[in-house]
Amino acid sequence: MATIKKVQVTFDCAEPERVGRFWCEVLGYVPPSPPEGFTTWDAYSASLPPEERGASFSCSDPTGVGPRLYFQRVPEGKVVKNRVHLDVRVGTGLVGDERVAALEAECARLVALGATRFQLLLADENNESCLVMQDVEGNEFCLD
Repeated sequence: MATIKKVQVTFDCAEPERVGRFWCEVLGYVPPSPPEGFTTWDAYSASLPPEERGASFSCSDPTGVGPRLYFQRVPEGKVVKNRVHLDVRVGTGLVGDERVAALEAECARLVALGATRFQLLLADENNESCLVMQDVEGNEFCLD
């Protein structure tokens, strides 16, 4: 029988800290403490060669339940739709207008953080309503 493994979700991006801090706000995640010997991440970053500064960022669920998120700088920009995306579960257990209102309220909060609203998909015979959005670098995600 397979054992349960921990999962990390990795984002390729141009500005790891900017994208990572956005997701910290979305999910209530926190970055780790700076490495031993440094009081801040800025101090640690200043110790690195210029080409390595800002190359990555990570954050974790402070409760330890959710997966760690890792953001790594890549040279190429995003050119096509994500093959994998996050669903941020804000409407669980809600239906109809109550669900749409919860999705819209969270959408407004995230737009203020730099997200972009893309499309509200209304409930049909198989699925509840969800709202498709993009993060600060255009990565798609859903409010579900």
